[in-house]
Amino acid sequence: MRLDRRGLISGGAAVMAFSGLSRSAVAQTAPSVEQGPLNQVPGYGALKPDANRILDLPEGFSYRIIAQGGETMDDGLFLPGQFDGMACFPAGGTRVALVRNHELRHGSRSHRNWGPGGLNQERLDLIPRERAYGTYKNGKVLPGGTSTQIYDLATGRTVSQRLSLAGTSTNCAGGLTPWGSWLTCEETEATPDTADVAQTHGWVFEVPALDRGLADPVPLKAMGRFDHEAVAVDPRTGVVYLTEDKIDGLFYRFIPEVRGEMARGGRLQAMVIRDKRGADTSNKTDRLWNTGDGLAVDWIDLAEVESPNGDLRQRGHADGAALVSRGEGIHWGDGELYLTATSGGPIGRGQVLRYVPSPDEGRAGESRRPGRLQLFVESTDARVLNMGDNLTVAPWGHLFVCEDNYSEQNPNFLRGVTPDGRTYAVAKSAYITNSEFAGVCFSPDGSVLFVNVQTPGITFAITGPWATVQM
Repeated sequence: MRLDRRGLISGGAAVMAFSGLSRSAVAQTAPSVEQGPLNQVPGYGALKPDANRILDLPEGFSYRIIAQGGETMDDGLFLPGQFDGMACFPAGGTRVALVRNHELRHGSRSHRNWGPGGLNQERLDLIPRERAYGTYKNGKVLPGGTSTQIYDLATGRTVSQRLSLAGTSTNCAGGLTPWGSWLTCEETEATPDTADVAQTHGWVFEVPALDRGLADPVPLKAMGRFDHEAVAVDPRTGVVYLTEDKIDGLFYRFIPEVRGEMARGGRLQAMVIRDKRGADTSNKTDRLWNTGDGLAVDWIDLAEVESPNGDLRQRGHADGAALVSRGEGIHWGDGELYLTATSGGPIGRGQVLRYVPSPDEGRAGESRRPGRLQLFVESTDARVLNMGDNLTVAPWGHLFVCEDNYSEQNPNFLRGVTPDGRTYAVAKSAYITNSEFAGVCFSPDGSVLFVNVQTPGITFAITGPWATVQM
């Protein structure tokens, strides 16, 4: 099924089109998530309680657990825990490759034990030191990185699983590239002066989806050093867009010198709201905009992007860059991208922003036809959207947004969002940890939705009548 989608809008028509595209997530009463989700459209209908108390789904849908942290992989290492961002790539025939992040922090003892070496790091020697980026000061490889799972859609079985990037820290989200790789992001700015690490962190790394061994651990330093969250690549231009998980974070873009070869350098820039330098997009104190509003943007070059002092966002904001309150998930759609501001909005329960690039994005003439940023969804009721994080664009044009709210009272949901900005529940985490959903992505044929629950680390393959969604 393919729902009606608008194409890329440029020039003067963009102003009118942005003026009323979506509808706010309107509050009706004080938020009380315990009452259940507040669907603005029927979606797939009510969620049915899972007898196993793991994952509640609508009627007609089912899940299969295809990976769990602690499993022994084909390379002899343990599958690390703390599953986060993930992408799905075609791998020939009915097979797909899932490249998965592990948000294991260098400073956490439990995270060290959840790494690929095991409880006592007894298997770390299986990782060649030259194939790992970073270590603790004692020389032991850091627990973060990525794993790659080859999964057969036809049989529902895992063909192989292995570690695919080693020695990084706090691999939160990332993004797929049009050339078949995963860009994984470190959400940390740790240095040997501030933490028990032997290298400086805060980089993006590239992991080829179909390579059989560990990826070359090359930090893409021209893409900046900051608390990276996620990336999205415009397949037409090769421009890379980057989010930053900080309350006072910025929204970035990277224009590579050579398309698809970020290690060869390029320009890192930050977004500025035109005629509103230094604007705060969160609406928390001063209301900048309303749902459906679109604003023209400019981009400024950033200096000293390797940021040895960890002050890139502060310097960018001082030069006029706009603030985005905890920019997290980002995904390319149909000539546009969507990103979440997890703590945005007047009640701090999240926003979804939409960016339509200029027809001259990153080139001369861009200022005459600027890109535009829209406030697509803003939560004013936690039952409608509660701290959206990772997201993807479904093959039929809806957004699927993972919630990341840690609470004993408020369960996390996987939400659907229609093209006019209304929400519905797709799944509910019924697992005892109530951990965040993460890494949501579809198989290339749209038949299977993959999603993670971060703690202790579970990957689900969900199937069902996707074409029956009601708006």
